[in-house]
Amino acid sequence: MLALEDIHKGYGETLALRGLSLRAEPGEVLGILGPNGAGKSTTIGIASGLRSPDSGAASINGKNPREHAARRDLGVAPQEMALYPDLTGREHLRLFAELYGISPADREKAINNALEQVGLEPRARHRVYAYSGGMKRRLALAGAVLHSPNVVLLDEPTAGVDAQAREAILDIARRTAARGAAVVYCTHYMEEAQSICDRVAILDHGELVAIGTVDQLLTEHAGQAIVTIERTNSTIRTESADPAAYLANELSRESDAQITNIAIEQPSLESVFFSLTGRSLRD
Repeated sequence: MLALEDIHKGYGETLALRGLSLRAEPGEVLGILGPNGAGKSTTIGIASGLRSPDSGAASINGKNPREHAARRDLGVAPQEMALYPDLTGREHLRLFAELYGISPADREKAINNALEQVGLEPRARHRVYAYSGGMKRRLALAGAVLHSPNVVLLDEPTAGVDAQAREAILDIARRTAARGAAVVYCTHYMEEAQSICDRVAILDHGELVAIGTVDQLLTEHAGQAIVTIERTNSTIRTESADPAAYLANELSRESDAQITNIAIEQPSLESVFFSLTGRSLRD
């Protein structure tokens, strides 16, 4: 389990986090969303032990993430990948396995399992400079899950990858949570968060402005569905909590004008985000 309790962190006169409290539970994917400058990178940095909070406390299974014992329970796939172009994929994982302290007897099995998870077995002996962007992302993810950590931090894990690599990475995140790990998934892609996350935390100006399941956030913050009915002589656009019933009622009415188009816009995580922050994710 990852826990952040009343975290404050500043850089000079800029306060990046303002009393952030957050927990990622075993077996869940917790999404973190926020516009640029919301404090996402600082949150990941403190959770991974790379940065210290000015006040408050971070813990991984009750241990300070800056302690070596806690980092054995932690896997991180950073946004900026730390890969060596002249090493092969297998050599990378062998290096990571030694750093994690995986015993020589278990090392090759762990490496083979990680390569299988990310689908890189056929290219394991190729040097990383020849890898595509998606392959590099998958290799970084393999390094994060190699030692079966209890907490996994994924910071923009699908940035710059194609659709096939994106789906593979999402599947790995799901399976990592399914084996009981707490997965923190930081992303700019709303559709990813909506499809993969058990809960979503929305940050803005260093504060937690909302957290809950996608359904909870939609119910509390997204508003109603928008129904548009276009006729040959008019257009009706209205909000409805029950668009099917509203449509049935409208279609039952007699009218000389023919219906030419019907559209229903369901509430989305993007509308929740905009409602809470007043900004788009990439502002």
